[in-house]
Amino acid sequence: MELIVTQEKLNKALAAVSRIASTKTQLPILSNILLRTDGNRLLVAATNLEIAITQYIGAKIIKPGSITIPARLMSDFISSLPKESVELKVVNDNLHIKSSSYNSIINGFIADDFPELPTINETSSIQYTINVEDFKQAVSQTIITTSNDTTRPILNGVYWHSHEGQLYLASTDGYRLSERKLVETKSEVSAIIPTQTLQEVLRNITEESEQIDILFDETQVRFRINDLEIISRLIDGNFPDYRQLLPKTLETLIKLNKADFIRITKIAGLFARESGGSVTLTADKTKKTLSIHSIASQMGENTSETAAEVSEDGQITLNSGYLGEALAVIDGDEVEFGFSGKIAPCLLKSTKENTNYYHIIMPLKS
Repeated sequence: MELIVTQEKLNKALAAVSRIASTKTQLPILSNILLRTDGNRLLVAATNLEIAITQYIGAKIIKPGSITIPARLMSDFISSLPKESVELKVVNDNLHIKSSSYNSIINGFIADDFPELPTINETSSIQYTINVEDFKQAVSQTIITTSNDTTRPILNGVYWHSHEGQLYLASTDGYRLSERKLVETKSEVSAIIPTQTLQEVLRNITEESEQIDILFDETQVRFRINDLEIISRLIDGNFPDYRQLLPKTLETLIKLNKADFIRITKIAGLFARESGGSVTLTADKTKKTLSIHSIASQMGENTSETAAEVSEDGQITLNSGYLGEALAVIDGDEVEFGFSGKIAPCLLKSTKENTNYYHIIMPLKS
């Protein structure tokens, strides 16, 4: 293999794929990246056997070929070079790199040792094309409630599914739940996409990205952003029937300014660190206020309140961290916050008409 490529293109591709090349693996080849010519392009790829990321970049191909090389060394080295042309040449399973006054040799391995990159049959798969901003918002709103508990793998991702002609994203960690309606769909979809996969997709969205093409088959999902592809295994299993957890009625309904709610939640959280983030919210219909009270036995206590529309008096105890994370991803300037007593789940959403996002938080014992 012999070719010439710009430092900027190669550096961008290496940054995109090298993150999933793991040094903590029993298979040393998985800490490498694959370089392989494809027509007048260079394929840069990495995999951890769960996720594979490939990036195509334009290059002047002098001699076709392929090689695998250590991801971290290659990525760090190329990022340190000046923004000039870089010559890559394979000699005896080693990669010779030349750029202006820099000459280096990186020991590599033959590409035959690299795992076969996964593919998806486009003709038999379910496909969506999603606007980048809608995708980013929907994933950011639901990824925060995925679980890290490896004993319950079905909760370690976001559940993409069709329901009554709409594509929904949902996730839960057992303490909170989020649901986002994304687009209309005529296809039947039911897939749990791992959190790490969605994080990689978010990281690789650039300012030039306008849309994302998504393909589902029975066991895999593929995301395509411009010349970059991410293919991931889906999580096997059935996601819980979460819709039965959505509150049917709300006795206490509160509407208030989102920025004010975020502020009093943040302040109350400062005094709730000793109690695991526990804060008590009290809605007062007569005073038209929502107050948050927190106690730190060693530091003191705090009560903060803000003006609000309140349907009925009520009180509930919540985790201030969960509340703050929910408020940060709700759209609009005003939020609706509702609950029925101290032990039923509370619901947060935007007051915007036809809102497409709901966030549920389970209460704490007060």
